[in-house]
Amino acid sequence: MRRRRHALFLLFFLPGVAMASWVTRTPDIRDRLEASTAQMGWILFGLSLGSMIGILLSGRLTSRYGTRPVIVTGSLAIIASLAVISAGVLLASVPLVTAGLAAFGAGIGAGDVAANVDATDVERATGVTTMPALHGCFSLGTVVGACAGIAATASRLPVHWHLAAVTLISLAIFLYAARSVPAGTGVGTPGEAGESGPRPAVWKDGRLLLIGAIVLAMALAEGAANDWLPLLMVDGHGLGTAAGSLVYAGFAAAMTAGRFGGAYFLGRFGRTTVIRASAVSGALGLLLVIFSDSALLAGAAVLLWGLGAALGFPVALSAAGESGPDETARVSLVAVIGYIAFLVGPPGLGFLGEHWGLRTAMLVVLAFVVSAVVLAPAVDTSSRRPSPGDLPVR
Repeated sequence: MRRRRHALFLLFFLPGVAMASWVTRTPDIRDRLEASTAQMGWILFGLSLGSMIGILLSGRLTSRYGTRPVIVTGSLAIIASLAVISAGVLLASVPLVTAGLAAFGAGIGAGDVAANVDATDVERATGVTTMPALHGCFSLGTVVGACAGIAATASRLPVHWHLAAVTLISLAIFLYAARSVPAGTGVGTPGEAGESGPRPAVWKDGRLLLIGAIVLAMALAEGAANDWLPLLMVDGHGLGTAAGSLVYAGFAAAMTAGRFGGAYFLGRFGRTTVIRASAVSGALGLLLVIFSDSALLAGAAVLLWGLGAALGFPVALSAAGESGPDETARVSLVAVIGYIAFLVGPPGLGFLGEHWGLRTAMLVVLAFVVSAVVLAPAVDTSSRRPSPGDLPVR
């Protein structure tokens, strides 16, 4: 079990490094492709579309084959996509970069559901809250990737060489970690969600849909930063490209701290209080980033934004897995709802940013995060924990 947990830590860390590596270089990629803000929104839409396809397939594939093959395939897709993006930047090819981002999205979307199902199984087997720390490893990966991106930007290392190096490092991490993921986890019995999609009862669960709404709001807060924060600071607050990447690194560091410290606060205050406080923190950070004309204050406020976005996704996924039977179907449904934010967010914010500026576009994100304050009680599943007889057969 210890090796399995360590493998999951690395498999969450890997996509974080990969994502931050290209996010921190988006200003350079934008300039290399000669793309407008709206065009960058459509390029990033490739990532969102790939994510949605991956996540829609993941629940069914996980229930049929187990988490291991889905995690392995998703991780390999992420690694391959970095090579494609690198080639696209070298050739200044918008279609190739978009295709690479679509492959990246498909890999992270498919692997994310499977990894979260595996993590939920580890939590149940050990009785230890693990999900926030696992997502903390993703955020730690974004910190490491962002710091490397800042160094690459400052040293004017070409984007394609930077991403090629990350590809090789990611492959080494994957080869080490994948062998410790057991087979069979998440496999459903005939007639369960994986054979023909989630059962109707799962889709009709009102509490589960409210949990999904929380994920939608918090995923939009996290995704907006992952997609747009460096450009927001460069175009909206007049920072240089290296400084914009540094602000993103601060966001990633705040998310990492929030996720690694999350288990303590969850144990002491409970899910509802933590989610509500997270939403307030995220809303305050966004408010200052949007309305402050001080680049220094806006950069500092990103830390509140990061802390606020840190626990929404992992806590809501844990709540979804505990909300009733058919764990894989429930986690998959909530993740699909959350990934709608990643699907609609990039082109939507890009369109608004092209016409009214990225700072104004972030008002949409702010409104969603505020709604999570009201919806927070939905994550309290203490009165609905499934009994052993309710759990799917593995």
